[in-house]
Parts: sequence; structure tokens; C-alpha cells
Amino acid sequence: MTARNTEFELGGINHLALVSSDMSRTIDFYSGVLGMPLIKTLDLPGGLGQHFFFDCGGGDCVAFFWFPDAPDGVPGISAPATRPEQGGLLSAVGSMNHVAFHVPADRFDAYRTRLKEKGVAVSPVLNHDDSPSGVARRMHDGVFVRSFYFQDPDGILLEFACWTRTFTDADIAHRPRTAADRTVNKESHAATS
Repeated sequence: MTARNTEFELGGINHLALVSSDMSRTIDFYSGVLGMPLIKTLDLPGGLGQHFFFDCGGGDCVAFFWFPDAPDGVPGISAPATRPEQGGLLSAVGSMNHVAFHVPADRFDAYRTRLKEKGVAVSPVLNHDDSPSGVARRMHDGVFVRSFYFQDPDGILLEFACWTRTFTDADIAHRPRTAADRTVNKESHAATS
């Protein structure tokens, strides 16, 4: 299946902007541990803060703001509290849940080992499939992506992932859920309707 945007010619993600509590520590992690080149730095006008850009491959960037008055994140609300295998995938509507970086399938296991050698705590390997649990213990034809998760120094959930097969029309088979399907704040939704 070849999906194509017929409205806009988009070339991927220009940048995803996150917020850092310590820009120096962020550079150490994203450039030092993950090897992403720091390609642009800005001091924002009026002492508002900083904005730094890291090349994450394919012409895409991960960027960070540093604001002197930024409130602390709230685990489980502004981002997942922990890695998924530790029970922490839930985050609030409108939050940034995680960033998944595409890695070559033939280097997937070596990259996981390299992160562990650098002292980064990583999740077990997940072979995502369409089973009720969504994860297979072993590789099989139904696995569509392999991944593992880890966190940056501010607790931002990151993932290294590689596609294992090409998608077909059969991969679009679920009814999209709506606000009416949510279990949280049903009373407040009814009151505002």
C-alpha cells in the first residue's frame, strides 16, 4: 500500500519541540549518548529562554526549549510516568507521549546493547503485532514493528523502532474512538454539551 498526501507536499517532521530543565544535560544526552549533532542554538529575545536543535536524521530535528520559569512536568499527565513495561504509557490529552526514532532493522539489537553500555536503562524488546496483547514473544510474519523504550534525563519517553513489513489496506481495520468513548470526565463532558 502506498499512502500519499493529496493536500500538501510534506517532507517529514521539520522539528518536534520539547522542553528541557537543563540544556547542558540535554546536549550531553542527545549529542553525547545518542550522537545527534547539535546544529542550531538560539537565545530567545527578552530573556525568554533558549531553543536548540539536534539533527535526528532524514532531515528531521528534535528541538528543545529551555525556559527559566517552566513548571516541572507532572509524570502521568504531561508525559508517561515510566517506560511501558513498568506500567507507564498513559499521558494526558494534548501531551507528547513519546518520540520514536526509526533505526535500521539490521542494527536494532546492536543499538540496544550500545545504549545499555552507555548506562541507559532500556525496556525489553517489544515485537508489536495485532494479537490481543499487541506484543509477541517471538518474531513471526504478523509482527509489524520491533521497538524498545528508554527515557532522557528529564524523563521524556523515547523509543528506537524499526518496521518489519510493508503495510497493506488490511492494516486499517479499526473504528476510531471518539470523546464519547472516554471513561475519564464523562460527567464534565455531559455538563458542557
